[in-house]
Amino acid sequence: MRTTLFILLLFPLFLFAQDDYYYPPLLGDTWETTDAEDLGWCSDSIPPLLDFIEETNGKGFIVLHKGRIVVEEYFDDFTQDSAWYWASAGKSLIGFMTGMAQEDGLLNISDATSDYLGAGWTSMTAAQEAAITIRHQMTMCTGFDYNVDDLNCMSPECLTYLNAPDENWYYHNAPYRLVQDVLANASGQTINAHTYTQLGLTTGISGLWVDQVFFSKPRSMARFGLLNLSNGIWNGNTILGDTDYLNAMTSSSQNSNLAYGYLWWLNGKESHKLPQFNITLSGSLIPTAPDDMYAALGKNDQKIYVVPSLDLVVVRVGNQANEETQALSGFDFELWERIMNMVCTTTPTLVGLEEENFMIFPNLVQHYFEVKTASSYSKIEIYDATGKMVKSFLKNEKYSVSDLEKGLYFVQILNKDERIGIQKIIIGE
Repeated sequence: MRTTLFILLLFPLFLFAQDDYYYPPLLGDTWETTDAEDLGWCSDSIPPLLDFIEETNGKGFIVLHKGRIVVEEYFDDFTQDSAWYWASAGKSLIGFMTGMAQEDGLLNISDATSDYLGAGWTSMTAAQEAAITIRHQMTMCTGFDYNVDDLNCMSPECLTYLNAPDENWYYHNAPYRLVQDVLANASGQTINAHTYTQLGLTTGISGLWVDQVFFSKPRSMARFGLLNLSNGIWNGNTILGDTDYLNAMTSSSQNSNLAYGYLWWLNGKESHKLPQFNITLSGSLIPTAPDDMYAALGKNDQKIYVVPSLDLVVVRVGNQANEETQALSGFDFELWERIMNMVCTTTPTLVGLEEENFMIFPNLVQHYFEVKTASSYSKIEIYDATGKMVKSFLKNEKYSVSDLEKGLYFVQILNKDERIGIQKIIIGE
């Protein structure tokens, strides 16, 4: 990794992308493949990985290395030509296209949203409304009241004031969805026409926006992941050349949720927030994945993962793996354990685990959680937010909390009566 960083400091990004990556043709089904064994991967880990994808309701699964397909599998009656919804993974597509629009001079993300949607697009005062910028929309920091019945409602009566922009992060869909209207008004095109002219003609990404949700074939998701992995370059052509924007898009965009950029989720941060909860959780978003991984995550486990340090793009589409969730789920944790086994790489977070005491996954729990630790322990205790112990377990592989109400809890791990550590979890629906 240090060598790669050194090269990037010496040479322009486009040379790195051109020299090392493969790009499929804009039209047709041609896409070069590479063999897992030739990459030095543990190919015997691939069948169990695919079994896991199928068992967790996957319909399509693709792994690219430097742009070439290593794994591509479809299940049941789903095929390479089947279309599927991106859900909120489409947010990251809008994040990228907003950078393109800024580079083309169509807008500036520091502009007031009112410049593109007109006055009165909210129920706020004129001054409160004018303070909201496109950047605030893309970072989930508009300050809208999230205590509303429908977070997808884009009507002015649903967009009311709670706090000033940048004061707090909350996963509010309506401001994001209105970025699509900003792009359409700035470009003078429908969002579908704009997506086609900006990305379809240049990268072969094809699909259709229906009610603010993007639908495409899985390979178009893989193309988009590759475009980001190669720093906005496609086969030597600069699609998004603003490196400052690209870096900001995949870096912490505000202080309330370090794991969120410009409509992208970021791994490897010291804390994170999740949809539906205004609570900061300690630790990395997906501890079983590399720290430099960033991701487009959608409801019911629609995934595009990008991992620069491993030259990887991973795509998963399908029905919900376990429980219905927005963005992150326990599925991410289990999937990345298996992916890291496939590439024969030790999960970075587990190195030095003795110092971290223990790791719980997922932090957002529906029915059960698991514990990983390098320390010996014999007992688990769960406390509610008032400090009352509500459950205790002897050491096991999984710990069921399906009988507890949703909310914030504290998990304490002990060796006999000696506490090894304590961490927060959220139990959700």
